[in-house]
Amino acid sequence: MVIENQLFGYVMLALLVAMVVSFLTSPVVKNFAYKVGAIDVPKDARRMHKKPIPRLGGLAIFLGFMVSVILFVPIRGDREMQSILLGAVIIVVLGVVDDIMALPAMLKFVVQIAAALIPALNGVVIQAVSNPNVFSSEAYWVLGWLSIPVTVIWIVAVTNSVNLIDGLDGLANGVSAISATTVLVIALLASEAQVALVMAALVGASVGFMPYNQNPAKMFMGDTGATFLGFILASMSIQGLFKFYAVISFVVPFLILGLPIFDTAFAFTRRIAHGQSPMHADRSHIHHRLIDMGLNQKQAVATLYVISAILGLSAVVLTAGGEGKAMILFAALCIVAVVAARVVFPKEVTEELQEELEEIKEHGHNKKGGES
Repeated sequence: MVIENQLFGYVMLALLVAMVVSFLTSPVVKNFAYKVGAIDVPKDARRMHKKPIPRLGGLAIFLGFMVSVILFVPIRGDREMQSILLGAVIIVVLGVVDDIMALPAMLKFVVQIAAALIPALNGVVIQAVSNPNVFSSEAYWVLGWLSIPVTVIWIVAVTNSVNLIDGLDGLANGVSAISATTVLVIALLASEAQVALVMAALVGASVGFMPYNQNPAKMFMGDTGATFLGFILASMSIQGLFKFYAVISFVVPFLILGLPIFDTAFAFTRRIAHGQSPMHADRSHIHHRLIDMGLNQKQAVATLYVISAILGLSAVVLTAGGEGKAMILFAALCIVAVVAARVVFPKEVTEELQEELEEIKEHGHNKKGGES
C-alpha cells in the first residue's frame, strides 16, 4: 500500500510538471511559429476558423512531456522506452517541418513507418492478442513473425487517426488527454509504474496546452502535436495493454482509442466507396457532421469528449470488472449521454431543424401553386 501511495504521488508530480512546462512554453512556441511562418490560413470549407492562427503548439506539448519523462521515468538502460522516445522525436521533427512547409503525404507516411519501426525492432511489439472469436478453443492469437508488421500498422494507424480528428478547437488534444487518462488508470490498477508515469506526463502536457487550444483557439497544435500524441498513445498502449494479453481483452485498446479509429475507418471507407483516394481530404468527419447538424464548436467538442469518456470508462471497467459489468456500464452511459444531449441541446438544434423543415414545406407549397 505504501508503494501504491508513492506511485500515485509520483504520478501526480509528473502530471503537474508536464502541465506547468507545457503551459509556460506555449507563448514562446507561439512567437516561434510566427517567426518561421507556421500559420494556418483558412482557405477551404474544411477549416472552422476565419482568421490565420499559428500552429506548432505541439512543440509545447512535446516539451512538457519530455521534461516530465526525463525527471520521473527511469529510462537509462531501458531500450524499449528509449526507442519509443527516439521514434517520438522523429515524429515531432517531421511534424514541425510539415507545419512550416506542407510535405507530400507519401513522404510523411514513409517517415512514420521508419519511426514506428524503431520501437517495433527494440521489443515494443504486439506479441499476442486475445481471440475475438468466443467459440474458438484458442484463447489467444500468438502473432509470431507477424508481430512487427502488426505493431507498425497499429502505431502508424493510430498516429494518423489522432491527426485526422484534429479539426475543431481542442478536439484532438482533449480526446488524447481522455485516452491517456484511461491508460493511466488501467496502469495504476495493474501497478505498472512506468506506463502510469509516462501517461501522466502526456495528460499533463495536453492539459497545459488546452487554455491556448480551446475554442476560440489562440494556437493550434498542428501535425506536430497530433501525430506526437497519436504516436505516444499507440506505443504506450502496446507497453501497457497488449503486452498483458492474459488479463487485458483484445477490445480494450480499441475502446480507449475508439473515436479516432472509428472516424478514420469511416472516412477511408466513405472515400473508397466514392472512388476517391483514402488520403483525399474532405468535410465529412464526425466533427464536421455534428457542426452541420447545428451544433457549435464547443457543443460538438463536448459531445465527442463525452463519447470518448464513455468508451474510456467502459475500458477501465472491462479491465477491472469483466465483460458483463462493462456492457452494463456502456449501455447505461449511452442512455445517460442521449438524455443529456436532449436536455443540453434541445432548442438550438431542434428549432433550426424545424425552421428548415418549414422553409422546405413553404417552398414546396409555393412551387406547386405556381405550377397549377
